[in-house]
Amino acid sequence: MSTGLQKQTETPVEPPRLNRTFWSAPKAPIRIVHLGLGAFHRSHQAWYTQQAGDAADWGIAAFTGRSPDTALALAEQDGLFTLVERTDSNDSFAVIGSIVEAVDGADVATLAVLLASPDTAVVTLTITEAAYLADSDGAFNSNAPDVAADLATLRSNAHPTTPLGRLVLGLAARRAAGGGPLAVVCCDNLSNNGAVARNAVVGMAEAWEPGLAEWISTNTSFVSTSVDRITPRTTAADVAAVEAFCGYRDTSPVVAEPFASWVLSGEFPAGRPRWEDAGALFVADIEPYENRKLWLLNGAHSLLAYAGQLRGHRTVAQALADLACRHAVEAFWDEAEANLPARDLAIPAYREALLARFGNARIAHNLSQVAMDGTTKLRMRAVPVLRAERAAGRPGSGAAVMIAAWMDCTARLPPAQDPLAAEVAAANALAGTARIRALLELVDAGLANDAGAVQLIESLTGTFAEALPLIEPRNRLTSPERTQL
Repeated sequence: MSTGLQKQTETPVEPPRLNRTFWSAPKAPIRIVHLGLGAFHRSHQAWYTQQAGDAADWGIAAFTGRSPDTALALAEQDGLFTLVERTDSNDSFAVIGSIVEAVDGADVATLAVLLASPDTAVVTLTITEAAYLADSDGAFNSNAPDVAADLATLRSNAHPTTPLGRLVLGLAARRAAGGGPLAVVCCDNLSNNGAVARNAVVGMAEAWEPGLAEWISTNTSFVSTSVDRITPRTTAADVAAVEAFCGYRDTSPVVAEPFASWVLSGEFPAGRPRWEDAGALFVADIEPYENRKLWLLNGAHSLLAYAGQLRGHRTVAQALADLACRHAVEAFWDEAEANLPARDLAIPAYREALLARFGNARIAHNLSQVAMDGTTKLRMRAVPVLRAERAAGRPGSGAAVMIAAWMDCTARLPPAQDPLAAEVAAANALAGTARIRALLELVDAGLANDAGAVQLIESLTGTFAEALPLIEPRNRLTSPERTQL
């Protein structure tokens, strides 16, 4: 029997887009300019700036790198985004409002205006290791094609396309405007990264206008840092989780582990936020902290990226759960630890913490992402440890197997992003020892001329096609808890 009533269908109400009504504080004035707007900057430097006790005085204008997409998305949210801190059991959510302007990196005119302003005191960089166009010894590569192209652009009064060229043009505008000194803070994973950034910026300026290079050397402080926070790529599931929990739509959330570390060394002639309020550490000698992070965290990440993909894994957590990969990491860590000063670094505790961080299966850190730019990363993550071990009369197999696994990946897997991709392909056209030497030449010419190192690396190729690891950690048996999965 009909009741005469028709079923009513409800139209779902779309949640509001994240906007300033979800953020009570007024926008801070722009005093920091950032180049390389991406997930890591937002989970790290932007987070530290928001936690500073004087955050109301320090707004960030952040410029993208290769693509404008992140800037366009954030601009629609007035710079706001959600930071999801993810443990192995739950998530917490917080709105970050320290980015007050998000700009397409190609908008060099706006960059120049901001860098010319005396209000701008700090420039931070996350432009990737390869963007500094450095040789294996950290010197600026003035012969790089990107450098030549940008110099031609600068000389024709057009806008450069590389982060270095854009920064140099912006500093030229600051000199012309009498903007005064400022600090450039490198936040990329490079050893002695402040010096590398100085070499790159001054080198580019010297090739364009020597007077500008002299002004930069006198008026710009280049601060070295060690940065640390695992920040995987955001997924559609992450976007949905934010909407479900927070009740608003955020197209650009960032997921990160709860752990964060920032160690800095250098001068800030025009001031800086009180980043120490969020736990940042300011030190006179940063090298031990840099090496601890570059070797133990980044080195292990690269080793897991290459070994894990060869063994069919997708994420860091999956690779770490594989005993072959786990043992290789422990062996590499033993070698790295033997070449780090024990004082103040708490290396055993740092290693244990890394195992917990890497094993967080809810942080989907993709191995293919970590594996990018291998020729650049291996110079800082594997080569120093291998050189130190061989100088001490030890073979350095733990570091060598990382390089060998990278070589295997270049031959067996689809090509990864790399600044020397064409050279890698050419080397892989060779066979046997000639191939090993040619690939090693792209990472470190000195090791390529070391017959013993070449022979060692060649003997370790194919390691991760085997059922069991060929490399056993020296200290594993004296530290049983390290072998528990």
